[in-house]
Amino acid sequence: MDVEVGAIVTGKITGITKFGAFVAIAPGKSGLIHISEIASTYVNDIHDYLTEGQEVTVKITGVDQSGRLNLSIRAAAAAPAERPRTQQQPKPSAEAPEPAFEDKLKRFMQDSDKKISDLKLYPDKKGARRRGR
Repeated sequence: MDVEVGAIVTGKITGITKFGAFVAIAPGKSGLIHISEIASTYVNDIHDYLTEGQEVTVKITGVDQSGRLNLSIRAAAAAPAERPRTQQQPKPSAEAPEPAFEDKLKRFMQDSDKKISDLKLYPDKKGARRRGR
């Protein structure tokens, strides 16, 4: 099997370490999925996402000088979503529009005024005694 950077292939997890998982792609070809390339969220424990012997789809992200493969599950999952859009298809909006600057400023000022008034209600007792001396 000829491996190319950017190819999406299927492999089997052969070993798990605290920094990543080793994947056998073909006889004699294996690579490492770094812990940061397992999921799009923070991964604290790899065992929460992968097990030895599990079949995974990975993208070959690079080959280092020693011939070792760098692999990514995260990039393989994102690849189908990265297809180019045509002009007839509008980009779907994922969230509500961001509030205007004035609205953000108004909320910040309200929060700030509340925090300052709370500080004035409960002065530091230690500092108040020192001023009285």
